[in-house]
Amino acid sequence: MKVAVVHDWLLVNGGAERVLREILRLYPEADLFCLFDFLPAGERHILEGRVPRTSFLQSLPGVRGRHHLFLPLMPLAIEQFDLARYDLIISSSHAVAKGVLSGPEQVHVAYVHTPMRFAWEMQNEYLAAAGLDRGLPGFAARLLLHRLRRWDRMNATAVDHFIANSQYVAGRIKKFYGFSSTIIHPPVATEFFTPVKTRREDFFITVSRLVAYKRIDLIIEAFNRMPKQKLVVIGDGPEKERLQARAANNTTFLGNCDDTTVRRYLRRARAFIFAAREDFGISPVEAQACGCPVIAFGRGGVRETVIAPATTVSSQPPTGLFFYPQEAQSLQRAIADFLAHRELF
Repeated sequence: MKVAVVHDWLLVNGGAERVLREILRLYPEADLFCLFDFLPAGERHILEGRVPRTSFLQSLPGVRGRHHLFLPLMPLAIEQFDLARYDLIISSSHAVAKGVLSGPEQVHVAYVHTPMRFAWEMQNEYLAAAGLDRGLPGFAARLLLHRLRRWDRMNATAVDHFIANSQYVAGRIKKFYGFSSTIIHPPVATEFFTPVKTRREDFFITVSRLVAYKRIDLIIEAFNRMPKQKLVVIGDGPEKERLQARAANNTTFLGNCDDTTVRRYLRRARAFIFAAREDFGISPVEAQACGCPVIAFGRGGVRETVIAPATTVSSQPPTGLFFYPQEAQSLQRAIADFLAHRELF
């Protein structure tokens, strides 16, 4: 059986890439395809020795630094891969990978990390963050996303089996595409992220790529209002300079750190802060595996992994708290509540 694995693109080693690595391990003879590949040399081990076959986007100037500007070309690019000689196609998709063309005698299994957030229910948030929520540029962006939604829904009918990374994503697949899916959670290294008997120190932590939808700005705003509480931010991304400029002296940015360093901080932190509406949320699970309580925005996949006092229906102890709405003031109240009842955790 000939197997093709199709991933959206390779820029960083994030949650989707962890899933990709496990798929490649399951199918060691599979060929790998993606729109473009700029994965750093130090992270290429996740490809299990593969050299991906890329699309015409790979050679276009500017793709590496501003790939989002090439969104209008991505549906066309993904459809150019000739996969006719493969029996099984596995797409690893958070954008357009599931739109790859397949024939009636082929089986296409789509692992959906998320239906495109920026085109579906979070369209307005993404447009506002990009400054495209008004005027002629805003109209053009909305028209593009309207057409992208039509393409996204249409190509869903060619998928033979959907796999979702959480119940939350399975619900969105059902709503947007009209299909049921099997739930297979992303891999989490719980044999590595383990607790130790140590005293929790006087700081909170968040670990994240510094991009707009992760809402690190909300976390920083909350801690700006609480100068006596310390925050450690691990991660890097295009929002880093803006976030550093907004942060008060009680916030420390460590940049990207290796897993050993992340584990050391998770084992010592008072609690992990998570403000995104995430599809699954690997970092909160890693934090809990280290015995670190989680204070999270109570929407999305995190509802499936964090046990809050009000939602405990068994003998399992609570592992965190939820806050809503998605505002700094709500997070501030949740932190105060956590500090007042820390004996529960």
